[in-house]
Amino acid sequence: MTAAARLPLDRSSSLDEVRAVVADWVEATVPQAWRAAAPRGRAAIRAVRSRADYEAWYPAFADSGLVVATWPVAYGGLDLSAEQARAAEAVLAPYNLGRLNPLGLNSAAPALFAHGTEEQRLRFLPPLVRNEERWCQLLSEPGAGSDLASLATRAVRDGDEWVLTGQKVWTTWAHVSEFAICLVRTDPTAPKRKGLSYLIVDLHAPGVEVRALRHIGGEVDFNEVFLDEVRVPDAWRIGAVGDGWRVAGSTLAGERQMVSGSGSGGVDRIGGAGVDRLLERAAELGRTGDPALRQRLMRVYSEERIRRWTNDRVRATIRAGGTAGAASSIGKVHQGQLNQAIQLLAADLLGPGATGWEAEQSPPGPEAWAATLPLEVKGMLRSRANTIEGGTSEVNRNILAERVLGLPREPDPYQGAAWEDIPRS
Repeated sequence: MTAAARLPLDRSSSLDEVRAVVADWVEATVPQAWRAAAPRGRAAIRAVRSRADYEAWYPAFADSGLVVATWPVAYGGLDLSAEQARAAEAVLAPYNLGRLNPLGLNSAAPALFAHGTEEQRLRFLPPLVRNEERWCQLLSEPGAGSDLASLATRAVRDGDEWVLTGQKVWTTWAHVSEFAICLVRTDPTAPKRKGLSYLIVDLHAPGVEVRALRHIGGEVDFNEVFLDEVRVPDAWRIGAVGDGWRVAGSTLAGERQMVSGSGSGGVDRIGGAGVDRLLERAAELGRTGDPALRQRLMRVYSEERIRRWTNDRVRATIRAGGTAGAASSIGKVHQGQLNQAIQLLAADLLGPGATGWEAEQSPPGPEAWAATLPLEVKGMLRSRANTIEGGTSEVNRNILAERVLGLPREPDPYQGAAWEDIPRS
């Protein structure tokens, strides 16, 4: 971020000054066609702004400091207070200026802030904010999903480096990322949560192989990643050796908050459009007079608004210096089920128009299948993963039971046993 591009704001700026400076920046920097479309809503903005256009323009947004307004200036922010940042965001809101690199901002950055060194933060955060270096997370494995702490990917110390060997799976956006945060086992003789460490992996390093996993909608979001004696400098270790589980807590809380839906500050939903578009679609199809349908529409509309208000409270806690913590699991559980209901209703609205191909035809191949599906059906199919990704709903309910409600943990006959002595499939 250049000093010339950074907005002339700091903690001494009044709220009126913040609003005025940001409004001037929007007028000078956001393309006129995008600004003209803003009063007509997000769909109108997307009609005149391609993804490629937005990515090309995005560095101007990052250089202003507004992408992460509360972060220190050295890391790409403006060091504004939470109240000042809210004032700035209110000015930006009509223009749908979403943050790119969400896994970097919501998963990698929390770990770097909480447990990283100053050298690591200065090296990785500024290009992360500019979307110059995109991030993913190497956590789940074929034998370690819900029970992540049982993971088997090994890291062996070799001088000033770690040598990684193992397999990760369901890695979102690994095929378009440059770096990954990676949880590995560095001490198999310790209990499963005590023998883990947390490393940054260069996905273009020798020994890294990324294989795409095409999902039911025909597209690629997920990947499996193979690590074959991949070398990582010890300087890229976040936190102490053996303390990886605690460091991962920052990432997992950030990830759950990121996928908690409307108002979360991450992605509004994974799979399909939101309730506002659903209401528009029902009107376009002339179905708003159906009383049973109106009841379903208002149910999801009301839940979406409740979801936003809950996420607003969590974000306010974070801005005030707190953490999302176990509260992020509330949003994750609710949002997964809610988005599935929204996308199923969107597909139901189409009636026979929701079919993927004519009955007398054979099903098309994966790529053709993705092209033939109505958008509502693609959203519905993609949303089926919402209650699994980012931590299953069952795991998040356990977190809520133990850490929010104070209920006893489930019995574990292997509590305290060395990882290498615990049976695994």
